[in-house]
Amino acid sequence: MRYIMREKLFALGDDFTVQDAQGQDRYIVDGKVFSIGHKLIFREMSGNEVATVHQKVLSLRPTYEITRDRTELAEVRKSFLTFLHERFTVDIPGPDDYNVTGSILEHEYTFERRGKTVARVSKAWVALRDTYGVKVEPGEDDVLILASTVVIDMVNEDQRHRNN
Repeated sequence: MRYIMREKLFALGDDFTVQDAQGQDRYIVDGKVFSIGHKLIFREMSGNEVATVHQKVLSLRPTYEITRDRTELAEVRKSFLTFLHERFTVDIPGPDDYNVTGSILEHEYTFERRGKTVARVSKAWVALRDTYGVKVEPGEDDVLILASTVVIDMVNEDQRHRNN
């Protein structure tokens, strides 16, 4: 499945809309402004909550918890930086973790599980707002990958703010 994820232009929090390849709205990501650390709610267009993302504030590296129905789905952690490449781990309870690698300069990321590519993320350069193309292979958890993509965007945005 292919998705387009766009950050809302005039929003107080980290708000995104997610459309499928046909341009149909699929999800709304509502970033909560008044919370300690980042907090986001993923909702279907009907309003049903499908996932929550919450930043763990007291951690050495950027770490976020993704839950569904109050059950931990995954923990996303940024690994230590290597030269011009980023690494994230999407730690899923059990043996099915995603390893995410990407280029800092190109904003291209690959999600892998057991050495097999399961998703690709690419940031659009000519957009007024953060826009990502996300391709998820069949059988994977689309919402988990989309939520992890938002986490990567937030971590990079926080890093840019600290550097300026």
